[in-house]
Amino acid sequence: MEQPLQIVVASKNPAKVRAVANGFTKIFSREVQIERVAAPSGVRDQPMTSVETLTGARNRVAHIRQLRPNADFWVGIEGGIEHFDHRMEAFGWIVIQSPHQTGEAKSANFFLPPEIARRIDAGEELGPVNDDVFGATNSKHKGGAVGLLTNEAVSRTGLYEQALLLALIPFIHPQHYPA
Repeated sequence: MEQPLQIVVASKNPAKVRAVANGFTKIFSREVQIERVAAPSGVRDQPMTSVETLTGARNRVAHIRQLRPNADFWVGIEGGIEHFDHRMEAFGWIVIQSPHQTGEAKSANFFLPPEIARRIDAGEELGPVNDDVFGATNSKHKGGAVGLLTNEAVSRTGLYEQALLLALIPFIHPQHYPA
């Protein structure tokens, strides 16, 4: 019997951890053991560009690799926002590393309501603003903005899971992705 995959996730957020567990299980058809480790992103609490968001996910992975060097995989997930076409879009970046490979993918984008965008531009963070606008509690650990905006038809876990599956492509087909 194969040993479970040892995965370190740079987050204690249940929505992110579920996305990792779901995605790795689908691709590798193996048991996974996930260790959750809080890790600094090295970027603003609310990343404001795609580049800053990707940098945050990469920084989280670098941090947990140093703390837990013997894992099979290290995963960083960073949610961010960016102005695009006079609107504000939200998305996430996923970074996955193994000892010999890296995979990265960005989630689908969705536009935030103007009221939320104005408050973020004024310096507030997306999670607390969503909670206030929608009368929710700790939504970033549940369905997130996308869950609130789609009446839970798309959850934060689901949004990140799809991107995680795409970030796993270099691990599925390493012959096409030189390390």
